[in-house]
Amino acid sequence: MPLRSYKATSAGRRFMTRSTFEEITTSEPYKPLLEAQKRASGRNNAGRLTVRHRGGGEKRHYRRIDFKRDKFGVPARLATIEYDPNRSARIGLLHYADGEKRYMLLPHGLKVGDTVVAGPEAEARVGNALPLASVPLGTTIHNIELVPGKGGQIVRSAGGAAQLLAKEGDFATIRLPSGEVRRVSLRCMATVGQVSNLDHENQNLGKAGRARHMGQRPEVRGVVMNPRDHPHGGGEGKSPTGMPPKTPWGKPAMGYRTRRGKHADRLIVRSRHRKS
Repeated sequence: MPLRSYKATSAGRRFMTRSTFEEITTSEPYKPLLEAQKRASGRNNAGRLTVRHRGGGEKRHYRRIDFKRDKFGVPARLATIEYDPNRSARIGLLHYADGEKRYMLLPHGLKVGDTVVAGPEAEARVGNALPLASVPLGTTIHNIELVPGKGGQIVRSAGGAAQLLAKEGDFATIRLPSGEVRRVSLRCMATVGQVSNLDHENQNLGKAGRARHMGQRPEVRGVVMNPRDHPHGGGEGKSPTGMPPKTPWGKPAMGYRTRRGKHADRLIVRSRHRKS
């Protein structure tokens, strides 16, 4: 999945890079697995703006992804590799032996025609889904459940990979891509391998228009605002913030801990915020 660059015919083309999409085998999604998707544009259920800088962009259909991988013991053949506008990773359409079709997150290295299977008895091969109790130590995994049976919740973005470090009692210890080390129940499912589209992090959008196509609206720096609009605003000419960084509402913006009362704290062995 290499990247493609362009001749500098304009300022926007000069540093633009994009995927070659050479791994994609079809441009038509499987319609029975599509859903209409309403764009929230950063609003909550009350219509209030809760996430800034979102809105517009191209219309999308949602692809129903099988994050649970709960068809145990039924082999499936990878029929197509597709682009999904809702995520950074590629997706694959599985044709199960019993006739059912489902989408899965595509692991790196899986090709059309390969067979995958899920369940405690499955082999620890790329694309197979197993409970953590059945995964050998040191294995690279992704799409990991936090609650047994709920479906994969973590390590799902392009290039993501976690490593199984240890098993003790009812819990497995895994190292996440952020560097955090945490415990997860051995009954939770995980998929073997690394998530596809490894070059996603190296892409350069090149121009603001591509961000707008993706539903990202402009983000204005606080130092160029007026004092009434942001704590960093005001001053004659270009001026420093004059204070520790703050949000537009006056709260500390960097290093301020907002996480409290989380029941998962007891499962975190090594925080991703810990300085090495």
